Amino acid sequence: MPASATQTLRVAVLADSDTRWKWGSLTANRIAPPNSDISLDGYLLRGRATPTARQLKEVGVTADSLREVTAVEFLRAMEKEPYDILVLSLVGGGVQAMLHGLARAWDGRAKRPVVVTGYVGVVYEKLTDGLLLRHGADLVLANSRQDADRFKAVYDGVGADSSAVTEVALPFLGGDAYTGEHDPYTVVFAVQPSVPDNRRDRDYLLNRAIQHARFHPGREVLLKLRSKPGEHTTHIEELPYQKLVQGKDLPANFSLVYGHMGDVLDRTDLLVTISSTAALESLHRRIPTVVLTDLGIREGLGNHHFVGSGCLASWDQLDAGYKPVPDAEWVARQGVMADGSYESAFDAARERITKLLAGDEMAPLTPYYTPETAPGYLPGILARHHLGPDGTPLPGAPAADKAPGPVRQIVRRAARGAYRHGVQRVAPVIRRMGEL
Repeated sequence: MPASATQTLRVAVLADSDTRWKWGSLTANRIAPPNSDISLDGYLLRGRATPTARQLKEVGVTADSLREVTAVEFLRAMEKEPYDILVLSLVGGGVQAMLHGLARAWDGRAKRPVVVTGYVGVVYEKLTDGLLLRHGADLVLANSRQDADRFKAVYDGVGADSSAVTEVALPFLGGDAYTGEHDPYTVVFAVQPSVPDNRRDRDYLLNRAIQHARFHPGREVLLKLRSKPGEHTTHIEELPYQKLVQGKDLPANFSLVYGHMGDVLDRTDLLVTISSTAALESLHRRIPTVVLTDLGIREGLGNHHFVGSGCLASWDQLDAGYKPVPDAEWVARQGVMADGSYESAFDAARERITKLLAGDEMAPLTPYYTPETAPGYLPGILARHHLGPDGTPLPGAPAADKAPGPVRQIVRRAARGAYRHGVQRVAPVIRRMGEL
């Protein structure tokens, strides 16, 4: 391709956790129009889940620049920087706050960045709440045909414009298809930070994985961990498996592993989880995949999403040698693209973005929630990000026109460390004391 035929696009991604940074940055690369190079700037929203350097390295996605910001600092940067595409990879309330803040920041501008948002994985809870908080973006990405249908139904059902809903697929799918058993046969139990949410159930699952290793000494059983104690992910992990495993008698063929999920899947013969998005990554590569039923099939666990998948099974069945066979029709509706059509899954998004970028002007951002439609809900969401009801920064919001000095940096790090300690260590103890 001649250099003259290649367009350079400036893309910004705002993320609030390691998982959302992974989704946002990979999405940015997937949805870029054909014949374009990307200049990618990453912004990490300061909060309890701001990823550490280790977590960012594990995600394996690089950016031309990467810095930590507050919401107000980010909005002021967006007033100055001429980006082409902006990906909001945040929790729903964060997306809504940014949409209102950006609408104010870009007021009166004929051209502005194309704003894209969506979900990092399986949508099995707070569907309506999360969708309405994301309404107003130019593209609301749905990771599967099933999600696209559900998203449009929600928007149409409340009288909101559903044209922004765009079907794509999970951006982090990939890797070689499974071709047969490894030596040794490897079982990977992909754990989750918040599911299940109590010590008894987490202990049970850990013990069953250890027991499986004992029952099958010729197999290697890996406990795939998301984060180290003290780190935060998209969800809070109050009872890390690293602590639960301490003092247990572990067989030689059982071990704990970190690392990029794709690298772990390269040596996986059976992926086991409660409801992790890792199951979809595994199915995409045609790796035998099991979603556990030991604790029931319940909305609170998220494994209800896999009803009809052919992947539901228990540790007892796995101990006895059971091997799942996924339902092809179910898999096809989940954006897994195991049939080889993955590369074309983002074509619709690319076409929409190309058309928007080619226009002489763009309509203002118009979220469904306004001070008129949700006067008892929206102001609180905006205030959490130091924004007023009209999206204007509130008095006392952090300044963005100067870099923090050494003392401020030290105080900021100490405050964040104390906050994380309170969330992960102190709060769980208080809650457990309240249950006595």
